[in-house]
Amino acid sequence: MALHFHPGADASGAGVLASILDCGQYVSQFVTGTSNGGLTAVPGGDRWHWEQRIFGGAYDHVDVRQRPVYGALDLDGDPYGPAPRFGSAYLRLRPEVLARATFAYPDSTFEPELFGVADRMSLIADYRRDERAIDQAAAQGCGIVRDRLDHYIEAHVHGGVRVPEDVEVLVIDPSFDDHAVLETADRCGLAVEPHPGYVAEVAEIAAHPDYRGQEVADLAHRVAEVMGNSAQLRPIDIARARRAWDLDGQQIKKVWHCLARFGRTW
Repeated sequence: MALHFHPGADASGAGVLASILDCGQYVSQFVTGTSNGGLTAVPGGDRWHWEQRIFGGAYDHVDVRQRPVYGALDLDGDPYGPAPRFGSAYLRLRPEVLARATFAYPDSTFEPELFGVADRMSLIADYRRDERAIDQAAAQGCGIVRDRLDHYIEAHVHGGVRVPEDVEVLVIDPSFDDHAVLETADRCGLAVEPHPGYVAEVAEIAAHPDYRGQEVADLAHRVAEVMGNSAQLRPIDIARARRAWDLDGQQIKKVWHCLARFGRTW
């Protein structure tokens, strides 16, 4: 399993990876109040109701730090991780953590009816069926059956994720250059590896304004231009823009979606 995140500053201004290393734990948005997905992890919010339904009310009255954290099942060893929608970096968990995980397909946002555990799960067949449909649609140029960024088996890790004890390796984009934080990871005993890296041509994002909207495509161009390379966009550019500017969190999240979608080979 992998837990994706953006290692740079989040909407609160704190460095996400630095915070994870500092507290020795990967926690849910019920604790942090921030997310790379929806922002409904509050009592009575959509995420609260989804968890109430999925887990039979087991977490309704517990401390928020006891709630599960979300990741994705890594079926194919994709070096970018199984759910890049949620960040350019990820923690790949040790195999033994599978024993205390549950799974859903599709994402719980879509209110799925079928769930699984590591030793009893038919969700992979559904995942593979949709994967074939996505590939066929792309080959025929007949539209998108499902966005590639939405295609993953959601994982819920119960019982907490300790860092580094539960983590096999931290995988980061090579553009991320916070050396002090990476040195801290090394001192903590956390193995660090780069993946091949995201680099999107701004012209490619501009050619698909229907993907996340014209305003988002324009913002992607602005970020690349101000960060010193008007032709290309990298994860570190988005991280620096988030830190330097007062940006709408949902808009900059969609800029990342464009980079993740068009900045690599699928």
